[in-house]
Amino acid sequence: MAASSQSSDSLGANSRRASGAYSERLYVAWWGWLLPLATAVLIAAEIHLGYPGVRAWLPYVIAVPLAIALLVVLGRTRITIDGEDADRELGVADARLPVRFIGEVDVIDKHGKRKAMGPDLDPAAYLVHRGWVGPLVRVHLIDPDDPTPYWLFSTRKPQRVAELLRGQ
Repeated sequence: MAASSQSSDSLGANSRRASGAYSERLYVAWWGWLLPLATAVLIAAEIHLGYPGVRAWLPYVIAVPLAIALLVVLGRTRITIDGEDADRELGVADARLPVRFIGEVDVIDKHGKRKAMGPDLDPAAYLVHRGWVGPLVRVHLIDPDDPTPYWLFSTRKPQRVAELLRGQ
């Protein structure tokens, strides 16, 4: 009897996790690594030219790992939706927003991105933009105590994020 209750509990937890949890990392695509790494190697080669000894290899040891570290930091931004129905939260980078304070959710495709981030952008909005990710999601806030009118953030799966935030 105990074994069946454990299996049904674990199935229930897995189905809740599958239906409500969402996690996405806005990593830099492989082709986005080429230019920064090539630039680091070229800068190191410029410094290396004409210098023997330590100055020949030291620029490579510093510049290339520095470029890699920069790309890793840029690619560690996370978009998450987690928690139970009442305590559900949207996480964008380091910020958290309870879903109960979310009003309208708009999906902005890569063609509407320029207008949304240009003339239509409110300076008080919370913005997490990654240029290598095409679509955006705009989440309007209904919290009267929050001066932020909306969150605007990049995501690779805007329809899925919007569905989860709307509760569909």
